[in-house]
Order: sequence, then C-alpha cells, then structure tokens
Amino acid sequence: MSIKNVALLAGGYTGEYEVSVNSAQNIKNNLNPTKYRVYTIYITRNSWFYDSAEGKIEIDKNDFSLEIKGEKITFDFAFITIHGTPGEDGKMQGYFDILGIPYNTCDATTSAITMNKAYTKAIVHGIHGLNTAKSVQLFDNDIHEVTTIAATLRFPLFVKPNNGGSSVGMSKVQNAAGLPEALEKAFLEDDQVLVEEFIKGREFSIGVARLQGKVTVLPATEIISSKEFFDYEAKYTPGVSQEITPGRLTVEENQRIANIVTEVYLRLNCRGMVRIDFILLEDTGEFYFIEINTTPGQSANSLIPQQVRSIGLNLGEFYAELIEGAI
Repeated sequence: MSIKNVALLAGGYTGEYEVSVNSAQNIKNNLNPTKYRVYTIYITRNSWFYDSAEGKIEIDKNDFSLEIKGEKITFDFAFITIHGTPGEDGKMQGYFDILGIPYNTCDATTSAITMNKAYTKAIVHGIHGLNTAKSVQLFDNDIHEVTTIAATLRFPLFVKPNNGGSSVGMSKVQNAAGLPEALEKAFLEDDQVLVEEFIKGREFSIGVARLQGKVTVLPATEIISSKEFFDYEAKYTPGVSQEITPGRLTVEENQRIANIVTEVYLRLNCRGMVRIDFILLEDTGEFYFIEINTTPGQSANSLIPQQVRSIGLNLGEFYAELIEGAI
C-alpha cells in the first residue's frame, strides 16, 4: 500500500492560531507514519507555507503543491484543523472542491452555514426534543434599540459574535444598562451579533463522527466551569473548568441525546467529525442546543480526543478513519 501525502492545515486568521497549531501537532503525532506522510501547512493572511529543514516553502496555490529539493509534492488529502476563518467557514473547503482534493470536514455550504449561529438554529429548529434559546440577530449597520431588545428577551442575556469560533467577544448581561458595552465588544469581532436568553443548566459537549460510513455518537463531556460561562479563558486555561468524560447522564438521557445530535448531524449535512454543545435544564432535563463546531480542537486535552479515548479507540485510528472515509 502506497503512503498517502497528507497536508495538515493549521493556523488561520483568528486569535485561535496557536490553538490550531497545537491541534495539528497532536494529529500529526497520532497518525501512523507508515501510512501517511504528513506535511503541516501553516495558513496566515500573507502566506501559506511548509516549514522545512531548509526554511519556509510557499505552497503553489494553483494546484496546492510544494516543491522540495526540486521534487514536486502533491497531496492525496487535506486535513483541515483551522478554527474560524478560513478553515471552518467554507473558504478552504470551496478551494479544495475546485481542485478535487478530498478533506476531513463538512462541505463548503455546511461549513459556511454552521459558522453562523442564527442560521444554524433556524435549520435545526423543529428537531424532536431539541430546544433553542430565544434570540435576536443584529447586524452592524442597523440601529440597535436597547429598549426593543430588552422588551423582546428576558434577562440575563448572552451577547456573542454570530460567526465567532471560540467564545471570543462574548458577554453575559444582567440588565439593559449593560447592553451597549456588550454589543460594542461583540461587534469588534463580527458584523453580526446574536443576543439570546441565558439558559441555566448543566453544560455538555459531544462529538459526532461518520466512521466506516456510520454516524457514530461519542460519549458526552460534562463541563463544570468555575466561571459564569464556558468562554475562551475557561476553555484554554488549566484548572478553570472541570471536564468529566463520559458525563454523568442516565441511560435514557444518553439515548435521547444521541438521537437528537444524530438528527442535527444529518439535517445540517455534516461530514467527518463535529462537536455539538448543549445544555440540559436541571429541573426538566430538556435539551437546549447551543452551537455546532465543525473543526473542533484536537490538542491532547481537547474534548474529542478525551471522548475517543474513553471508548477505548486509538486516536490515530480515529483520524485514519476520517481520512479513509473521506477519500
């Protein structure tokens, strides 16, 4: 069997550049070198390059190839692990579709839609057992009437960038007086902002992947944060959050959640692996959808690697499944 050339795309244009690089390093460490020759390709606004022993080598964007010591290297597969733009919002996916290079994530359309929290909620609305928080979508060039928002939604509210990848620019607001500052903070990150009612309950995150042609639901991780919500600091600062995998759920809850997230995956036409964040209300056990992440973090301590390990699956085999399934 010939070794496949895999381009591992890391970096991107957002504040999560380093997180993406860590994800890529962990994927590379776990892929079998006898099956895959992995080239980490760094994506920045100014340059797409491979960091070789001889220095930086630019990618030829005409056919996504590299020239190393006079040899032209083309790729059998692109493993995208960029959080936010341009790897999570459909831009890289559209590029690879044009070139005919298979990749590990959802397609360009689904990637673009799922980056938009409001559009995603509109599509999954109506799935049996799934609830979404009441919300208002705002655009940068609109006039934002604080009084109208306050009259439409119940405090406390979450104010967050609509297309944000990792909880950057998010605020929790207790009353109308806090809205202007929270809106300003969110609009620094995006030209669309989502204002939604705060749902109090237990927070979970669950991986879903198509493995050997079958939609597979991984065990849910329960997230207990010492902060008011699971923001960027809570995600990436050791000790701020406690993560329990598998989460403390009954057999009935696990089955119900698996049915809901499978339906979300199918309705959004997902491919590869995604992570779905949700809240269970403490008193009623109702399921509230928060968001879907189509290039979830893959550093050693990230949620999906935790979930894969918890079912006794080798992480390298899991990544290989994603590659072979897409090819």
